[in-house]
Amino acid sequence: MTTTLMCLPYAGAGAGVYRPWRRRESEVLRAVPVQVPGREEEFNRPFYRTMAEAAAGTAERFRAAAGKEPFVVFGHSFGAILAYEAVQHLVATGGPLPVHLVVSGSTSPRHRQAERLDPDDEVAAAQAAAIAGREIEIFADPMARSLLLPAMRADVDMLADYTPATLTPLPLPLTALRGDADHLAPTDEWLDWSAFTSAAFRTAEFPGGHMYLTDHWDEVWRTIEELL
Repeated sequence: MTTTLMCLPYAGAGAGVYRPWRRRESEVLRAVPVQVPGREEEFNRPFYRTMAEAAAGTAERFRAAAGKEPFVVFGHSFGAILAYEAVQHLVATGGPLPVHLVVSGSTSPRHRQAERLDPDDEVAAAQAAAIAGREIEIFADPMARSLLLPAMRADVDMLADYTPATLTPLPLPLTALRGDADHLAPTDEWLDWSAFTSAAFRTAEFPGGHMYLTDHWDEVWRTIEELL
């Protein structure tokens, strides 16, 4: 049976970043990017303002997309925390639960440290580049910045205000991924994800920094297939 991979994007991004995985459907795994309101085809919908609101809304999207089929949840960076909180919401509200949670490019929930983006777009673009660990070419265009930064601000503000809803370990396997040079996910704080599951805990590292994922789509896909 094919397992659905629910994919949550990083801060400011839309579900379309997972296009490379939409083309890789196999007998084991198929990707279903899960949108966060306020971007791409939902550009005119209001942003989530709190992590609790985001977790509840995302959990409902998981339910709608999963039906009765098995699924895995994957999130990178901001998406990792949203994935964790959405799965906790499923636990608290009767499921269904994923067969696995895969968190990428993130410290554990109790080690989150986020700084709000500056109101000035140029300064905020520089902050975004520092977060990503690389230049974000599209932000060189002032028009693109004005269109795209509001979504990133909304996500980063959520992280700045974030406190975990619960520290109770999840009753399902959890795997943590990172780039081996990720300045935002230091090793010890990344490994602390082990405290957030009462089931199996695994880790995998890939070459690169915070946005290693965009250079290693195929390798990460194969890693998730192997988990199943």
